[in-house]
Amino acid sequence: HVQLVESGGGSVQAGGSLRLSCAAPGYIDSNYCMGWFRQAPGKDLERVTSIDADRETSAADSVKGRFTTSRDNAKKMLYLQLNNLKTEDTAMYYCALGDTGTGIRGQGTQVTVS
Repeated sequence: HVQLVESGGGSVQAGGSLRLSCAAPGYIDSNYCMGWFRQAPGKDLERVTSIDADRETSAADSVKGRFTTSRDNAKKMLYLQLNNLKTEDTAMYYCALGDTGTGIRGQGTQVTVS
């Protein structure tokens, strides 16, 4: 049973930074496309970033220039660097298989910006 396990969330002030990690054995080292998603209370799941096997990345307009995603196939890890955080970035963040939001995803890690 392959699991995705996120970590690194927390509470920060606006303008601060966080680095989220996702352990994804079986997916990262197998070169699947992976994505980061978030969901705020009362809102739909939103794709934040994605990264494919060639390390090509894409990001939602709302986070471009602030969030970057990377992968380390050897360590079987996916990362999301969040810079210049805004209050509207407050959400539960998930890593997931694929970039559609319908793939397997982890339990999430909470990011709260005040």
